[in-house]
Amino acid sequence: MKIRNVAIAAVSALAVAVSNSAFAATHKEQPLTVNIKRLSLDTALRIGKAAIDKCRKEGVQITVTVIDRGGDVQVVLRDTLAMDVSIAISKKKAYTAMEFNSPTSAMQDRFPGAYNVPKIDELLISAGGIPINIGGSIMGGIGVSGAPSGLTDEACAQAGLAAVQDDLEME
Repeated sequence: MKIRNVAIAAVSALAVAVSNSAFAATHKEQPLTVNIKRLSLDTALRIGKAAIDKCRKEGVQITVTVIDRGGDVQVVLRDTLAMDVSIAISKKKAYTAMEFNSPTSAMQDRFPGAYNVPKIDELLISAGGIPINIGGSIMGGIGVSGAPSGLTDEACAQAGLAAVQDDLEME
């Protein structure tokens, strides 16, 4: 019995030593902090203004929402005659595109069925949302609502991203 207890104690001590050294090895490789790029207010405003300008050229008044990588709103711009409901819709489109890192138009057939992911209140699977993905890093999302077509909404969101994409990629 005594030999068995000594053996158990030895194996336990060895297991602790191995796990501690394994943790220490991986812990040393991990940085203490993580640098995360965020859009500046001026960049988010440029995105929003470019989206509004594109839709105005199409003869449409829209709302555009730019969210950061945490899903929080940075900018909301509602053109003069855009419907009030377009504010909430544009936010949901931006959030959905950012969370799934995909244009919302590409997801319309992705979730069939009555009980699926889009039933979550914050999500909206409808064309008009695009992620802000620069160099493989998700920086946020853009959502546009108010045009008669989701494809027009999405084209305006794309124009917003195009207005800053080169600058962001060069940074």
